[in-house]
Amino acid sequence: MESTAFKLDVNRRGDIVNLQNLADDHRMNWVVDPAYLEQVGYADQDKLFGEFTLTVDGQTYRSADVTPTVAETADRVTVTYTIADLTLTETYRLVADQVIWDVDLRNPQQHAVTITNLGVWASLAYVMFRDKNVHRNMADSAAVFPSISANFTKLAGVRRDNQGPNLGLYQTAGHLQSVGTYNEWTNRFFENVSPSLDGLLFHQLILAGGYAPGMAPKNDWIYEAAPLTVAAQETVHWAFALQAFTTPTDFQRVAGTNGHPQISYDPLLFTGQMTNITIQLPTGHHLERLVLEHQANGELVRRDVTDDYRDGTLKTLISGVGEHCLRLELTDGRTDLVVFNVMDSVRDLIETRVDWLTTHAYNGKDQTPQDAFTPISNQGESLGKLSLILQANLLNRTAKTPEQVQKVEASAVNYVKTKWFTDGDFRHPVNLYGDFYRDMDFEYIGHVYYLLAQFDEHTLALNAPATYLKWAAQVFNLRVNAALHDSPRAKEEAHMLGVYFLYINDLLRALQTHGLTDEYQQIKQCWQDATKRVAAHSADYQAAITEHFYDNAGFGPATGALANAGYVDEARRYAELLKANIGYSNDFRSQAPDRWWEAQSYMIHSLWGGITAASALDAYEVLDDTDLLLGAYRAFVGVLYMYDSHATTIANPLAAGEAASTYSIAGPNLNRPDLSRNRFGQSTFAQDGGIYSRLFPDGDTGQADWDMGEELAAYLTGFGQTAYLYETATGELAVVNGRLNQLSPTRYEITSAAPYPHAVKFIHRHQSCQTTAPTVIYDTEQGFLTKD
Repeated sequence: MESTAFKLDVNRRGDIVNLQNLADDHRMNWVVDPAYLEQVGYADQDKLFGEFTLTVDGQTYRSADVTPTVAETADRVTVTYTIADLTLTETYRLVADQVIWDVDLRNPQQHAVTITNLGVWASLAYVMFRDKNVHRNMADSAAVFPSISANFTKLAGVRRDNQGPNLGLYQTAGHLQSVGTYNEWTNRFFENVSPSLDGLLFHQLILAGGYAPGMAPKNDWIYEAAPLTVAAQETVHWAFALQAFTTPTDFQRVAGTNGHPQISYDPLLFTGQMTNITIQLPTGHHLERLVLEHQANGELVRRDVTDDYRDGTLKTLISGVGEHCLRLELTDGRTDLVVFNVMDSVRDLIETRVDWLTTHAYNGKDQTPQDAFTPISNQGESLGKLSLILQANLLNRTAKTPEQVQKVEASAVNYVKTKWFTDGDFRHPVNLYGDFYRDMDFEYIGHVYYLLAQFDEHTLALNAPATYLKWAAQVFNLRVNAALHDSPRAKEEAHMLGVYFLYINDLLRALQTHGLTDEYQQIKQCWQDATKRVAAHSADYQAAITEHFYDNAGFGPATGALANAGYVDEARRYAELLKANIGYSNDFRSQAPDRWWEAQSYMIHSLWGGITAASALDAYEVLDDTDLLLGAYRAFVGVLYMYDSHATTIANPLAAGEAASTYSIAGPNLNRPDLSRNRFGQSTFAQDGGIYSRLFPDGDTGQADWDMGEELAAYLTGFGQTAYLYETATGELAVVNGRLNQLSPTRYEITSAAPYPHAVKFIHRHQSCQTTAPTVIYDTEQGFLTKD
């Protein structure tokens, strides 16, 4: 079928196998292509767009096992299944600028039927292609960000090059419970090949249930997992519209044209603050009530806040901590929601975490390996917790600082140095991965040594600061100097950018200041060569490839590095990939940077979520692109959730100071339903065997924080210290990481939410205020008025 807006093709079973926007010159196929599945050997034809699973009386049926009746006319396709004594009909119509998708479930029997699961596959083209042609992964694949509610669920399909047009799926009728995902993937990490991983996510709209008995998230009080009872002779109806959109703002606008409320909210609030939630109701509809919910002491606290809603804005005082859900009910009975987080203090969270690490995670001399911080891992990412301890103590020295720093120092000298390097010789790495080593590990080690060098001799116990600075230079040189490696893999990785963009300029300044001229020149040259090389090939986006075929661990640092090195045009090019990578949703957790391979579902990944956010923030300061600022903040709010012991929807709560590297956003996670909407450590996958049995040879250790810390160290150098003033599209002033109070027509009071306030910046006007005061004054005519 073809309209003025779309071309739609179905296969013999009535599955959508090709959906193209005719305004798109590239003609991206917006659904999973069965030809690609066959090409790479993925047997997932049962998950093509329109297939479904259905569970009745404990028996699960697959549409793939039934031959449907397919009827086609010029403007519609009707696909009818008779399954489990029920009739399920799907109709696809091209109407104006939309694809209309109707799903009808009829019970022709003389008795009611209870359906414990009904999931229909809406398989948009969320694919990491097994292809080094990065343009294919950018132009023919989309990140998919869900906004889930009973009557107004929507999916934002964002093309990875951020050039659009994008594709939204908007619910227009019926009751929906969730959106689940299934992951198909291949990982050849231990075959010493790079890139080694590809895969895709299939999205399933959960119309009923979603989980096998006993598998639903036990503490998730926000989302449903209820069965559906269909009365005798009853037909239950759902409808969805697929329609193009451009930006996050346009996604909301198009939702409004499809009858959705448009709700704007802050993803993170603090106890004692007021909400500032704006709501634009669909035309012709009226508000019945607003109810704010959170959980306290195991009990759900519900508060009717309708009376606090005036002139389109809800301003009500926040109480309690953890996830908060605002439920909106219209007079016709339909409901929508937003989910935001409430914390008491980010500073307390960080300092509690640092204290926990140095008292619970440090082995000392009594355990093996001595002086290591657990959980033990061969990957350098696991050393981020050391950088966090050091960075926090550099920002705020306490009575515990000497002890905490000296434990990191002992680990860096006695454990790290001898584990990663033969006899502690920085010129000879140890093959920790069988027959190879990861050059990227060394950037984390270099960061630890650089941060140690920032402490004075009275705080350090084993070596002088100058020693650690020299070590940092030697390790960092190994990281970026391909001539120091013999293996092709290591040489290739030496040319890759990494998280070291966060501290490279600081390291160079320190080397120059302390007279380490040879080291300074060598590292500066490698840094310049690396960024020049990436800049020169920025049109090919080769830095988007790491060990994986398309990776925000590649294009994130590339964006930040190019921006920090002054390659403005090239950084702007890569920044589009970052903007497409960071989610937007009615649930703060679904605003995470797009990534799936540690959770086998759309997830928050603490490390790479934080590094992606830090990359976006660094790029914002150079490019003055507000989308990067807003995206960076959304992403970091999700990262902080991985350390939040006040979370109440989690099956495995964290004690104060504990943390978890991974959160499965999808519910259900159809690969591992027990991980749905839960935080966990990746060693849980050891029980699945395969590559995980080699990654985690000790099995499921129960430790959830193996590769965490570097992202909070990055947070502390950005939002940890700085609030940002900016102008909205309508020319109004707004603030990120703080609150704004207008005092007069030209004067504003800014209250920073940074845990260690040091600055407020107005990038667009090249103005800043360096101050440790939590509150500053800004005048639109005079600039900042409050300074230390």
